[in-house]
Amino acid sequence: MRIYTCTPVAFGGGEDFFARDSGLLCRGLQMIGIESRAVMPGERKPEDGADLIRTDYPDLESAAWWKSLGIDGLVLYAWGHPKYHKVAAAIHAAGIPLVLNLDSGGFLSPHVGLGDWLRAQWVYGGQGRGVGSWLRFAKLSVFRFFGGLLVTERLRVRHLECGDAIACVSPGAARYVRRLCHHHGGDGLADRVTVIPHSVEPAFRFPGGNKRRQVACVGRWDDGIQKRTWLLAEVIGRVLETDDEVCFVIAGKAAPGLEKWHSCLPDAGRKRVKLTGMIGRAELVALLGESRVFYSPSAYESFGIAAAEALCSGCSVVAGRSVTMAAFDWFVSEKSGQLASTDDACGHAEALVRELAAWDNGDRDAPGISTAWCARLHADRVAMKVREILKR
Repeated sequence: MRIYTCTPVAFGGGEDFFARDSGLLCRGLQMIGIESRAVMPGERKPEDGADLIRTDYPDLESAAWWKSLGIDGLVLYAWGHPKYHKVAAAIHAAGIPLVLNLDSGGFLSPHVGLGDWLRAQWVYGGQGRGVGSWLRFAKLSVFRFFGGLLVTERLRVRHLECGDAIACVSPGAARYVRRLCHHHGGDGLADRVTVIPHSVEPAFRFPGGNKRRQVACVGRWDDGIQKRTWLLAEVIGRVLETDDEVCFVIAGKAAPGLEKWHSCLPDAGRKRVKLTGMIGRAELVALLGESRVFYSPSAYESFGIAAAEALCSGCSVVAGRSVTMAAFDWFVSEKSGQLASTDDACGHAEALVRELAAWDNGDRDAPGISTAWCARLHADRVAMKVREILKR
């Protein structure tokens, strides 16, 4: 079989691209003996991989161009967004079996469930307190409600109808998307919804040996609204006060506020909290391989690739309980972590303390966690699932 992947956005095409999402799935397909290349628009760049096809954007909207590739299937990473409908329609018109990847928590419309949809808008609007927060929430909700139902939703459904499979990145997201598809297309469209998680590089696996009493935190810490850097700092401070041994490693681009907070910690606490800044893939593999717990303070994640990499490395996961963290209900389902009872500093800190105690008491098994999640998330395993779906 020849199965290609495509994203209709002109990202860079170097090794970072092939380490996740459509690029990594392309490599996963190659791992299981399938001829695969990734397709993107834009000018070819010096760092682009040899297995990347660059083309002019109008080609992506041409059925004749897609047909000329002579492929047996395609996975389109276009978020189910209406503006890429012409791309999906061209692939469908070319007679190529198509998997639509929805990198989303599933809150595409009020039709996924009005209560949960409104809770998601509150989170996406930044939460907060006071009149300003409620006005922001009301404005966002009204705009997305009427704009979605009157304009966006019909175009999105036309896009989804082009797919032979509608792939969601977690079971939680799939439940929401299935409701939307059933509302518009009945069982016929809803039955196309399936779960295909994002891929994880095979380098992320439990390396053996003993894990340190260490918590790894990985993220874009300059994005305060989504990653909630303020919450990260407050939670770590609380845990340091109750646990004299645990260490934290915070990897990723640090915001100035985070660096200032770190410098103001008491000497004993500062020695147990390390800010690494941006690190390479090999360093990340080593960090997750030696850590017991991965902690995410995020307000929302469509999936959470860093958490998935941690699970494959034998870490358990701690995060907040929220409709906008749909994948994390799944991530903790194999005795592989827990979600906070309340989505605040107190709840998150208590969950971290309980999770560290679970390791101390022998209730967490690093090889078992790694084995379970590598079987689901490693790029070759995800590729096998794609192959089976396209065969059907």
